[in-house]
Amino acid sequence: MRRTRTALLSAFAMVAGAAGVASAMQPSTAAAAAAACTVKYQVQSSWSGGFTANVTLTNNSAAKSSWKLGWSWAGNQKVSNGWNAKITQSGTAVTAANESYNGQLGSGASVSFGFNGTFSGTNAAPTAFTLDGAACDTGDGQPPTSQPPTSEPPTSQPPTSQPPTSQPPGTKVDNPYAGAKGYVNPDWSSKAAAEPGGSKVANQPTGVWVDRIAAINGANGAMGVRAHLDKALEQKGSGELAIQFVIYNLPGRDCSALASNGELGPTEIDKYKTQYIDPIAAIFKDPKYAGLRIVTTIEVDSLPNLITNVSGRDTSVPMCDTMKSNGNYVKGVAYALKTFGAIPNVYNYVDAGHHGWLGWDTNLGPTVDLFKTTATTDGAQLSNVHGFIVNTANYSALKEPYFKVTDSVNGTSVRQSKWVDWNQSVDELTYAQMLRDKAISAGFPSNIGVLIDTSRNGWGGTARPTAAGPTTSVDAYVNGGRVDRRIHLGNWCNQSGAGLGERPKASPEPGIDAYVWMKPPGESDGASQVIDNDEGKGFDRMCDPTYTGNARNGNSMSGALPNAPLSGKWFSAQFQELMKNAYPPLS
Repeated sequence: MRRTRTALLSAFAMVAGAAGVASAMQPSTAAAAAAACTVKYQVQSSWSGGFTANVTLTNNSAAKSSWKLGWSWAGNQKVSNGWNAKITQSGTAVTAANESYNGQLGSGASVSFGFNGTFSGTNAAPTAFTLDGAACDTGDGQPPTSQPPTSEPPTSQPPTSQPPTSQPPGTKVDNPYAGAKGYVNPDWSSKAAAEPGGSKVANQPTGVWVDRIAAINGANGAMGVRAHLDKALEQKGSGELAIQFVIYNLPGRDCSALASNGELGPTEIDKYKTQYIDPIAAIFKDPKYAGLRIVTTIEVDSLPNLITNVSGRDTSVPMCDTMKSNGNYVKGVAYALKTFGAIPNVYNYVDAGHHGWLGWDTNLGPTVDLFKTTATTDGAQLSNVHGFIVNTANYSALKEPYFKVTDSVNGTSVRQSKWVDWNQSVDELTYAQMLRDKAISAGFPSNIGVLIDTSRNGWGGTARPTAAGPTTSVDAYVNGGRVDRRIHLGNWCNQSGAGLGERPKASPEPGIDAYVWMKPPGESDGASQVIDNDEGKGFDRMCDPTYTGNARNGNSMSGALPNAPLSGKWFSAQFQELMKNAYPPLS
């Protein structure tokens, strides 16, 4: 988060569609009225010797606390693996029983599950189903249909265009947010809803921060990784759903900012791998979560710190020199990319700072080179990086509508203003697209995407400018028109005057996979004063509203709100200010 940053997301609509619909035959209207359930059997994709199917079961009888759906194949089909149900097969007879999280099935309620199967010859769909032994039908009088085979099975390579409306587990889509709902974290949502006016945003998807080993199984009353994934299955229904996790526990974490230091010392790389990454990966790989799109933000602020906050640069931090020297940031990120990248439904996005940190040529080029080096270290591959995320937990404006980097005032370039300070970009959208182009030129896949965290970069309210500043000087022009109202671009902690930004949204701009709220609004960046804790979090003067600054923020005031708790803890005053200054405004 430190030095400066950002994040993003949105609620995503499911687009229905699948080829081949099969259901049990309905012998008569009277019989249909008495049927125990209605079944839709859909073959979603088929290739030589294999297929993927989805089954939707609607309960027409009394509410159930558990269920079993049965059918028999007419041919030699065999189920190879399934999701959202326990599927067993004996000969041609198949039984699909509920999982622990979807056994409750009310009268009129529906549940869906899917599976991959093999066959030779004809892939005829089943013609009869039973629910707990009682006959079912389709409700439309139509027999099931099967899907004609295509020439090839699904691959793990992302498509070059928009993904199909429904994707079989094991096949990565181009953009995990497209056509998907976003996971609403119940822990965050309940806090937001308890705030006056908070119900206006409590249904927005936000990131789940796994910021220490204890958080994997849940700590201090918060849900753990598995509990979130189970809840995501409940929210998913029959559509697609993207759930976001922030992977954030490197050795010597956040070497330039004390407020977000972590539990692991600079040399504890083996502990990071075996006690942090491996247990998370084991949960992600559970077959019951195969139908979820799991998005990871990989290690916020880590790699950018190795570019700007080391010896030989304008500012240097001894701990950052240590982490560059021992290589454990690179080794840890590479291990996370390799381990999570091997899971078919996990999408890795590497944190790439923000425009006020890396927007200069002298920073961006070396950063992309470091990303490439990291993504090809210790068995990691460029294909393990699905994209990048910018502005994670930061405040940089998405768009500056009243000045451009190419503007001049009385012959003086905007780049010469004190605020822009020769940067190549003046906002996050410009930076994100510039970063993406640079990464592709360096060898990353041409369809790589970028996320922008818009959780706290709206800068609305009464202080928001409505036009460009006066042309009396380049500084007056920029300062009068900039919507980012921070004292300095380097200020990052609990910023006064900030507001909620664009709501989470998929595919908002070319090359941008989504606007996301990766940093949950209302969670503090760091404490305003020293607070003892067992999480390894220190006190950073940039979170002290009385601090007069340092070289990294131009010796400016910190701009931080007073009375802030530890990073990650709920900060009601901040949440209220974010809602008040939201842009677009809350309705």
